[in-house]
Amino acid sequence: MSDSPDNSGLPPWDQGEEDEAKPSAAELEAAGQNAMFGDSEPVAAPARVAEEAAPAPVAPAPVPLAANQPYRVLARKYRPQTFSELIGQEPMVRTLSNAIARDRLAHAFLMTGVRGVGKTSTARLIAKALNCVGPDGEGGPTINPCGVCEPCKAIAEGRHIDVIEMDAASHTGVDDVREIIEAVRYSAVSARYKIYIIDEVHMLSRNAFNALLKTLEEPPAHVKFLFATTEVDKLPVTVLSRTQRFDLRRIPSELLASHFAHICELEGVTAEDEAIALVAAAAEGSVRDGLSILDQAIAHADMDSGEGETKVTAAKVQSMLGLADRGARRRLFEHLLKGEAPEMLSAVDGQYALGVEPLALIRSLMEFTHKIALAQVAGGESDAPIADEREAVSDWAGRLSPGQVHRLWQLLLKGHEEVARAPDPLVAAQMALLRVLHAADMPDPGKLARQLQDMAASGSGVGSPSAGAPAGGAAAAPVASAQAAGIEWSELVDRVDASGALIAAATMRDWVRVISLAPGELIYQLADGISDDPSREIREALVKATGASWRVERGEGQGAPSLTEQAEAEAAAEQARVRAHPLVRATLEAFPEAEFVEDTEAPRGHQQWSQRG
Repeated sequence: MSDSPDNSGLPPWDQGEEDEAKPSAAELEAAGQNAMFGDSEPVAAPARVAEEAAPAPVAPAPVPLAANQPYRVLARKYRPQTFSELIGQEPMVRTLSNAIARDRLAHAFLMTGVRGVGKTSTARLIAKALNCVGPDGEGGPTINPCGVCEPCKAIAEGRHIDVIEMDAASHTGVDDVREIIEAVRYSAVSARYKIYIIDEVHMLSRNAFNALLKTLEEPPAHVKFLFATTEVDKLPVTVLSRTQRFDLRRIPSELLASHFAHICELEGVTAEDEAIALVAAAAEGSVRDGLSILDQAIAHADMDSGEGETKVTAAKVQSMLGLADRGARRRLFEHLLKGEAPEMLSAVDGQYALGVEPLALIRSLMEFTHKIALAQVAGGESDAPIADEREAVSDWAGRLSPGQVHRLWQLLLKGHEEVARAPDPLVAAQMALLRVLHAADMPDPGKLARQLQDMAASGSGVGSPSAGAPAGGAAAAPVASAQAAGIEWSELVDRVDASGALIAAATMRDWVRVISLAPGELIYQLADGISDDPSREIREALVKATGASWRVERGEGQGAPSLTEQAEAEAAAEQARVRAHPLVRATLEAFPEAEFVEDTEAPRGHQQWSQRG
């Protein structure tokens, strides 16, 4: 017994006389709702059946709901009932149509794609196409199921005994799959095929997949498997190889907008084209997401006309989706490009006060940058859904060069990473945007190279190398006598160093200014900064290095610079020569605070090896 007013209490095989007055799908659903939620005014079953015995027409207009029946959301109300109503999946429909026409039906189908593109709806449509018998009860599998025969209506209402739907998210184990394996041995009760629709099939456990493999590979002829999943990468390869896979694509925004406009007409709702475009853009290719947003937009819409007409406006949709702040973000982007730091920081604080997260703020600026780049590629035309935004993006695309846009993207991308990791996202966002603002005045590398080349070409005068030379021009004159005698002071110091007298060699290199140098005789001066007389240590080191006696004395007169002083003077002269080059001078003019930095590290891969032993 049942408390439903439509239940006659008779088993199916004893209802032959009542087949002529069989309730429609809307009546069955209303009866189920009454059974669950109650009916304030129950009506006798025979009278109701007699009153509404006429069959429902194909593709009926939306039927007004009873006062006691809850509202059905648009995503359920307008679920596709035929393949012609399934939008955006023409390649899959063509493949299935050819397979049915040529009697080449696979035993397992896999539908994959993002949310809301019709995976489960496609599985139900395939079940209807395979089990449809036509209005006369004599038809076969067809890509255009009639929708009026008993199998079509039962499958549409989810009550067909031979079409079993299983949610793999709540039936993940081997026991659930074992029930399927046991049931596939039995033929279909009333349909042509026994069909198993497993939604979110990737949620099955590994053992459940392994248990299903044999049956999936060689199922009985009367069994078809239809799988649906959003994460096809989680399915084992052994399952993928046993199924015929269909990748359902995202629906283009233009097609979504046309579909939503048609639904608004069926619902008796007036909607602006720009409002429909905003809903389609927010859907991101998902029909279900778009219908949910449209449902919310209709509920959020104005009812200003005297007749209570519902009108969905672009302003209301922007407010509902949080897009009303995009104007403020466009102003923030403009401050960023113009280098207006105080206004930019004030705009960031204003957005943060309204509840906009710093990371979302950086992401919106990156979105603007991306739209500018696409507009530049498209010749200045933007595809933004809002007219004000299209105008702003087109203006920015004309003002900025492609190099500036790409550099702006890199800076914002770096800022996005920093904000995501920062302990204080607001401070990180402010610093990142200030860096972008200050970097806007700097030329890109290619432009800087061209500027340097132009400056080098215009300034042909090269500075005198003597500008960095030491003041004492005659400092090297005292070594002439040593060179004439065939004795090189630097070689003599190296021989002392090689003999092991390291302290004496360092003193000779850093502090000794040679006045005269001859075989066995050294007259020198000491550089400023040393007070001790190293003559004795130098003499012993020379004797050890050369094997001859030496006379080492401090003398009077002009001595040559020490070896260290000579090296420093050469380095200064080289730096002066580099600074006098036109390209370097142009670089220093472009970057006044630039400094020369010497790389004192040894090249990578070069190591100092010592041999001992």
